[in-house]
Amino acid sequence: MGLLGDLLGSAKVDLGALEEELEALLVDGEDIEAAFKVGHDLFVFSSKRLVFIDHESLAGKRVEYHSIPYRSIRQFSVETSGTFDRDAELRVWVAGESRPLEYECRKGTDIIGIQRMLARYVL
Repeated sequence: MGLLGDLLGSAKVDLGALEEELEALLVDGEDIEAAFKVGHDLFVFSSKRLVFIDHESLAGKRVEYHSIPYRSIRQFSVETSGTFDRDAELRVWVAGESRPLEYECRKGTDIIGIQRMLARYVL
């Protein structure tokens, strides 16, 4: 999709290249199942955990990898974009936290696909 797709959050993710990039983070027997691009960031579903990859600068040099084991996710919600509110939202409640982790997803992000993957691993 190129730059426009990247900005809208609908760019395709090459799972092979991503798995190679994350090789140092993955444990034995862990595979990447799916990934969703949200702007410059990624939601990565592995066979063992959910990883939020946050590129903190426009140059992408500073990157945060936030791992959440599926067993720690207590609930989640997605809110689709509307006519006037163009962003979708994802909320994930993690054990031991009183407030959810919140992520804004630009219009065009496959928020239903993200919800489907969360349901697959958490339910």
